[in-house]
Amino acid sequence: MKQRMRRVVVLLCTAAASLGATANAGVYSDDLGKCMVSATTTKDQTDLVRWIFATAALHPEVATIASVSDEQRADMTRVVGQLFERLLTESCRAQFRDAAKYEGQHALELSFSVLGQVAMRALMEHPAVAKGFGELDTIVSKEKLEAAVQSKSKEP
Repeated sequence: MKQRMRRVVVLLCTAAASLGATANAGVYSDDLGKCMVSATTTKDQTDLVRWIFATAALHPEVATIASVSDEQRADMTRVVGQLFERLLTESCRAQFRDAAKYEGQHALELSFSVLGQVAMRALMEHPAVAKGFGELDTIVSKEKLEAAVQSKSKEP
C-alpha cells in the first residue's frame, strides 16, 4: 500500500506539470513530444522544472512558502524561452511544423505536457523528494484506503 500511495502522489504531481493539457495527443503531437524529450538534456529538464516551480510560486497561496526573486524568475524564463525556441526551430522543427499544420495549437500544449511530465518524473524520483512524499504515508490511514477499495459501490 505504501508504494501505491507514493505512486498516486507522484502521478498527481506529474499531472500538475502537464501545463493544462487534458486531451489525448494525436500522432503529430506524439512525435513532437517524443522529439522534445529526446532533444533535451537532464539540465534542460531541470531548468524546465525550476521555471515551472518559480512560476507556480507566483500564486498567492504558494508565494508565502517560496522565495524566488524577480531577477531569478526572469533568468529562468529566459533560459526556458531559449530552450523552447531551440526545440521548436532547430531540434524538432519538422515535428513542430507537422503538429502545428495538422493538429493546431493544442498539439503544442500536449507536446510540452509530455516534456513537463518527463522532467517532473525525474524530479520526483530523487531520493530526498521521494522521502518527502513518503511522509504522507505516515498521515493517511491505510485501513481507510483499503476499506474504500474493498467497499461495494452504491452506484448502479
